[in-house]
Amino acid sequence: MANIEELKKKIVELEAKLKVAQGNVGPVREKIDVMSSEVVDSNPYSRLMALKRMGIVDNYEKIRELSVAVVGVGGVGSVTAEMLTRCGIGKLILFDYDKVELANMNRLFFQPHQAGLSKVDAAAGTLQSINPDVAIDAYNYNITTVDNFQNFCDTISTSSLTGGPVDLVLSCVDNFEARMAINTACNELNQRWFESGVSENAVSGHIQFIVPGETACFACAPPLVVASKIDEKTLKREGVCAASLPTTMGIVAGFLVQNTLKYLLNFGNVSHYLGYSALTDFFPTMALKPNPQCDDSFCRQRQTEFKAKPVVELATEVKEDSTPIHADNEWGISLVDENTPEEETSNLKLVDGVQVAYSIPVDNSTPETSSGGAVAASELSLEELMQQMKSM
Repeated sequence: MANIEELKKKIVELEAKLKVAQGNVGPVREKIDVMSSEVVDSNPYSRLMALKRMGIVDNYEKIRELSVAVVGVGGVGSVTAEMLTRCGIGKLILFDYDKVELANMNRLFFQPHQAGLSKVDAAAGTLQSINPDVAIDAYNYNITTVDNFQNFCDTISTSSLTGGPVDLVLSCVDNFEARMAINTACNELNQRWFESGVSENAVSGHIQFIVPGETACFACAPPLVVASKIDEKTLKREGVCAASLPTTMGIVAGFLVQNTLKYLLNFGNVSHYLGYSALTDFFPTMALKPNPQCDDSFCRQRQTEFKAKPVVELATEVKEDSTPIHADNEWGISLVDENTPEEETSNLKLVDGVQVAYSIPVDNSTPETSSGGAVAASELSLEELMQQMKSM
């Protein structure tokens, strides 16, 4: 009988604890809903806000006012969108036209139950559950078609939180045509953007920051790739799917978001070009000047506008000492600088480990400028260039 009484007491105690736990569910959910908008020690996002206290960022809260467009929600784009969401970005605008497949499960974002959904809808649902404070717009269409291209331009130029252009465009697409479409739109709108990509063998990748008129646009020179010392022809065969590693995708996405934050919040140095080779842990960096003979007319227009900007120089008073260093120069010795600067012959200065995906034939009829054209204007059409890349 004593054992039965003890069991009854334990049951009563468990029931009481269960009621207390059930009563706490509501407050816990309310706390989760508002945690991303509170800057308190109990808020996980406060660790990002701590960057301000540590002197890294002047005003981290500013990120809640910023808008970023992510074009391509695949291996790099989905992870990029998730990182920005966890960082508390104000608004994300997602573009893609693919559906989630089971083959996408090797990535860090999509889940098996989302198979069949459009990538942008699946991403929007997941991201909203991570941080409901982020405003998310999803556009399920191909930006390279004539009608959709204009919609794309209108969207990135009017869809920020303030109704103006977005603060940055991030290209996470996996094909040449889409990159050219983004490049054309950003040159026309004078919109700054990042280009990113991962090689078909999944062991190298890169990011490139493009400022229209100031740095080389995507059409200024052939696409840059990190040399992997692997014969690419063995990878580009009909019926053979390109390789994909969640590690490489995550690393490139991390580089992309890190530089996005540095640009948006104005800290550190933004990388103009940063490559990655997984085989050798090699990270080439460099900056490229725009090509004065770029095929994109808006790029040439932006270059003209950039050159016309007044150069701000700090006025410094320099007083020259007119007295000779040596009053007596019995032997008439004088110093002459024999190191004459070499004339720059090309804007395309590639660092070791980086190469172009293909070469553009030189048009000898095109006169070179005084600074020297990096790549002469191409006579090839977009389709011919794409075919040339496929045949490599």
